Amino acid sequence: MESDRTNQPSRATGRRAVLGAAVLGAGGAVLGLPSAARAADTRTAGSGGRGLKGLPVPTIIGHRGASGYRPEHTFGSYDLALELGADIVEAGDLVPTKDGHLVCRHEPEIGGTTDVSSHPEFAGRKTTKVLDGVSVTGWFTEDFTLAELKTLRAVERIPANRPHNTLYNGRWEIPTFEEVLKWQDARTRERGRQAWIYPELKHPTYFRRLGLDPEQRVAKLLRKYGKDKRNSPVVLQSFEPTSIQRLNRIVDNPLVVLLDAAGTRPYDFVATGDPRTVADLVTPKGLREIAGYAQGIGPTLDLVIPKKSDGTLGEPTRLVADAHKVGLILHPYTMRNENPFLPAEFRKGGDPDGYGDVFGAYRTYFATGIDGVFTDNADTGVLARADFLGR
Repeated sequence: MESDRTNQPSRATGRRAVLGAAVLGAGGAVLGLPSAARAADTRTAGSGGRGLKGLPVPTIIGHRGASGYRPEHTFGSYDLALELGADIVEAGDLVPTKDGHLVCRHEPEIGGTTDVSSHPEFAGRKTTKVLDGVSVTGWFTEDFTLAELKTLRAVERIPANRPHNTLYNGRWEIPTFEEVLKWQDARTRERGRQAWIYPELKHPTYFRRLGLDPEQRVAKLLRKYGKDKRNSPVVLQSFEPTSIQRLNRIVDNPLVVLLDAAGTRPYDFVATGDPRTVADLVTPKGLREIAGYAQGIGPTLDLVIPKKSDGTLGEPTRLVADAHKVGLILHPYTMRNENPFLPAEFRKGGDPDGYGDVFGAYRTYFATGIDGVFTDNADTGVLARADFLGR
């Protein structure tokens, strides 16, 4: 683990200037700021805000596109996210194919996100694998060529919560990362303003052991399209800190470490015997280390405001202030409109999958000083930001 840590502070420092991250002292915590001061503190990055240069803050990130309305990781979902006002589209949870291409799926197991189970020619591909220590049964991208995957079509991942999305089952194929990079350029030209993307490297330790090095494959494509620079509109993220450290050595893009629940361990830590948990990474010491090779963190919302035993929100933690103190931006995940995904006090009505008081939830999270948020419903996030900033 020690040998993986970057020795290139100038690379991280240069990227941090592009991100425009403000460095806040202990007295600069943003909890409870008056509305005028708060609005002044959350402007477009590069002119006093914290975030990606040229984008509004808080930044609205379309989680897997507009996955509240369309099957995730499809061009239908990505296009809609832009139309609904997302500042960045999380276009790509990247997983490799058998022949080395990178495709966009939530997980390498595709039984829940494609119609593969209805293809009799692939029935024999169903298998059980150990993915990051967990036994998973299904169909896996690394067992298919790209040509084979292109015969499949995407379906809604959580149909019980989003039956309306099943209307679009079978409409879109699985995108490749290279297609996403071309899509980004096309949408930039059409809209007359830069489209941003925020791909995630999924399970890099798992794929590296299979000889499918994800970091090098991502870097190769970024270089091909001239998008490996510190000012490129491509932010890279991973739940594995060592993957971000590897990326820090081979590309200049803004980098973000994703953080799961406090008691969990990143799988690369498990694989290398590093005993630390996420709780260790969100201490001032852990955040200082992350700031040496990354420009931001993507924590679960519960790390920003933990929930009490009844599912309501407790008191905010020091994470926002501590991360800002070392120059890190925070893009927590994931805001969704439906009741089951909201803190208990923001759920409304008798329909378990109906919409709750999501605007109240946004207001509460924005008040902590987060620099952006991943959301399945970009339009809701954009409206919530306008409410928060008094626009």
